Amino acid sequence: MESAPETTRRVFFALWPDEAESDALACWQAPLRERCGGKAMRADTLHCTLVFLGEVAEHRLEALQLAAQEADFRPFLLAWRSAHYWGHNHIVYAAPDETPPELTGLVTSLQDILRAHRFRFEERPYKAHATLLRHAQWTDAPLPPLPAVHWQVRDFVLVHSLSDAQGARYEVLCRFGWQA
Repeated sequence: MESAPETTRRVFFALWPDEAESDALACWQAPLRERCGGKAMRADTLHCTLVFLGEVAEHRLEALQLAAQEADFRPFLLAWRSAHYWGHNHIVYAAPDETPPELTGLVTSLQDILRAHRFRFEERPYKAHATLLRHAQWTDAPLPPLPAVHWQVRDFVLVHSLSDAQGARYEVLCRFGWQA
């Protein structure tokens, strides 16, 4: 007798802005879209991925949430200062001029914890970014300067990524970090 396939969820850890922060970053999209074309991400989906795990078995989600509570997290300010284009995947993204050490520390801490708890995840050099446009076309030419946008990072989240006819949508499963 065959057992039913294991149910999984496509998940990742991210920084998730509040509504005013995501709306401020979304204001960059119109001038960038005029130059690059493409499809703007919905303001309510703008985020900065920390660690992408992909498919995780449902029965391991509680262990994943408990593991994330061990992460070294301290609140910090993240300043988005410029837009760039990745030609290999046709994405226009926001980036900070410098990645805050607290952000680098959080990503490293999460990766170490995930390894210790035997979770698999995408291992690649970390580059802080927030995707603004998909299916864009541009060159290596600099994109126009835009006003800085600041996110006051007080926590990070575990997100379930879902796809449907309207595209990707995200459900925040759990928040971690600083408690006032």
